Amino acid sequence: MRFSLIDRIVELQPGRALSAVKALSLAEEYLADHFPDFPVLPGVLILEAITQAAAWLIRVSEDFQHSIVILKEAKRVRFGQFIEPGEILHVKVEVVSQDERFTELKAEGRLNGRHSVNARIVMERYNLADRDPTCRSLDESIKRDLKKLFQIIAPDFQNLVGTAGVPQRQETQSVVSQGTTVQITPAE
Repeated sequence: MRFSLIDRIVELQPGRALSAVKALSLAEEYLADHFPDFPVLPGVLILEAITQAAAWLIRVSEDFQHSIVILKEAKRVRFGQFIEPGEILHVKVEVVSQDERFTELKAEGRLNGRHSVNARIVMERYNLADRDPTCRSLDESIKRDLKKLFQIIAPDFQNLVGTAGVPQRQETQSVVSQGTTVQITPAE
């Protein structure tokens, strides 16, 4: 089963930071087991939401150059409070350092303005064809599917796809979507 734990990307600064939201619904199947009398988002899935936010930041920052963006390491993960159905987790990830294969990010999750989780994570990125040249078409298929999903979870940021390496305007732009003001701050 594949979990999509980012419902909407609400702020995006390519190469720098991304903010997203995850709204927890009682209809999510895993809550029946975690825990039947006290349903809360499992800590491992909170970490997965952070990982997915980081992966989106990396993908957009590099114009979907890599088909695989995965969690390599999670450090200093600290949980603060439970996330129950009906609540919204606000996730923010910021790039700390990056090289050609790894990106280190600091991440935080907030619930009602209060700390829910903090972590440092290292993400690894590559294409399957780097290891097996016969997988080139699979890489392209994965990237195509990821771009389609990005259109769903980040409709306010479609102008950023295909612009990696292209100079952007340097002022912050405000976009209002469904009553929510979204800040777009291009990377320097």
